[in-house]
Amino acid sequence: MKTTVKSLEGSRQNIIIDGRFVKPNSGQYIPSYDPTTGESWYELAEADSSDVDAAVGAARAAFRNPAWRRMTQTDRGKLMRRLADLVLEHADELALIETRDNGKLIKEMRAQMRAMPDSYIYFAGMADKLQGETIPVNKLDMMNFNLREPIGVVGMITPWNSPLMLLTGTLAPCLAIGNTVVIKPSEHATASTLALAELIAEAGFPAGVVNVVTGTGRSAGEALTRHRDISKIVFTGSTDTGRRIAGNAAANLVPCQMELGGKSPHVIFSDVDIDHAVNGVVAGVFAAAGQTCVAGSRCFVEASVYDRFIEALVARTNRIKVGHPMADDTDIGPLALAAQVSKVESYVSSGVKEGARIAAGGKRPPAEDLARGWYFEPTVMIEAQNDMGFMRDELFGPVVGVMPFVSEEEMITLANDTRYGLASGIWTQNIDRAMRFANRIDAGTVWINTYRSAAYMSANGGFKESGYGRRGGFEVMREFSRLKNVVIDYSGTMQDPFVIRLR
Repeated sequence: MKTTVKSLEGSRQNIIIDGRFVKPNSGQYIPSYDPTTGESWYELAEADSSDVDAAVGAARAAFRNPAWRRMTQTDRGKLMRRLADLVLEHADELALIETRDNGKLIKEMRAQMRAMPDSYIYFAGMADKLQGETIPVNKLDMMNFNLREPIGVVGMITPWNSPLMLLTGTLAPCLAIGNTVVIKPSEHATASTLALAELIAEAGFPAGVVNVVTGTGRSAGEALTRHRDISKIVFTGSTDTGRRIAGNAAANLVPCQMELGGKSPHVIFSDVDIDHAVNGVVAGVFAAAGQTCVAGSRCFVEASVYDRFIEALVARTNRIKVGHPMADDTDIGPLALAAQVSKVESYVSSGVKEGARIAAGGKRPPAEDLARGWYFEPTVMIEAQNDMGFMRDELFGPVVGVMPFVSEEEMITLANDTRYGLASGIWTQNIDRAMRFANRIDAGTVWINTYRSAAYMSANGGFKESGYGRRGGFEVMREFSRLKNVVIDYSGTMQDPFVIRLR
């Protein structure tokens, strides 16, 4: 792998089309910033519509190329296992790249990158498991069956918070089925995707199967979502951007798979160990500095233990260390973007004006060694109400609002009072209550006495404005394949076309 942190420093990175690094037609490059310093550390190519057209053309040609189209499912699985080996071999370097690009903790990214190959191995095993079916028909001497086949060129627009992990969840099944791909990574965290594309080529995938066009949503993203030769669009990001992408795709009748925003409820009942529940809430909203779409940022606590819970949560929050992401003792690193810090500050300030109170955090850390970076303290807001701005909108930062509830019915009403429906969590020892919550909550994922426990073997996705489509498990294989019906008459007889035969 040629792309490393050292090679990226001060460099200009080009796009990847048909297996080759090429300069953008615009000749323009844009900076990528280190969140710990706020300074540019490399430049990425600003692709335009002509670059996207070339990338889609290369992917379309690769899709039709017998080297890929006629490759057996077993051999595709072997390529994916080879890719898994290469990702594991370079896991530490990939982790360094992502930490430098988006400020995620190095200890988290190392664990993530070392676990990521398992997803490729899992879907490698799925490559020859996508089966059709025979269907009964009320006519003799006829066979009726369905086939599953790849859909074509898939356009993927990936986010900046966990670029490779979130890409892998859709890229791995896409490749297992036999599709080809054009990836537009976020302009705020591009480098790891370029490095992965190198490993894909090294693994032996034919040129053009995976292409990478970098740049902003206005240039590369807009062109990709409007392209007529794309068979499906995959997007992970904000709900507002998802709406625009869905509109662009709809003009060409192209289906989408969307994982969008979230404002997930975290519910605490009085029958649980308070410290255990506090740790769950802290992990659910402060891990990754709150920059996760499933963050449990609305916390509802049974009134009888509300004061005890707040005391324990504030004490635990105050022990969280904000620091440089490369330090092993850091708990929370910087936010990935300067704009995110300003957004979080604004929502915390407006929350106070609306009547909420800051019980912990609420500002940028005062430490001089963090002053240049985009840091924000983990923040607990109490005396919150469900209609306050910071409780309604996705902040994508380390802020949790806490409010009490009295009855189970009130809790369900509060938890579902959101336009989102991505994830949810409940802490209780009452299995009946937990199952009632699971049945009545409007969320694609329900965690019981845990939070952010994800697995590539299970399908997940959102309800309401959190998106549509499913990722993970066997369900995602259906997302990236198309169903074809085949009917065969093997009677050997010729029929009068104007005679209706019932049997």
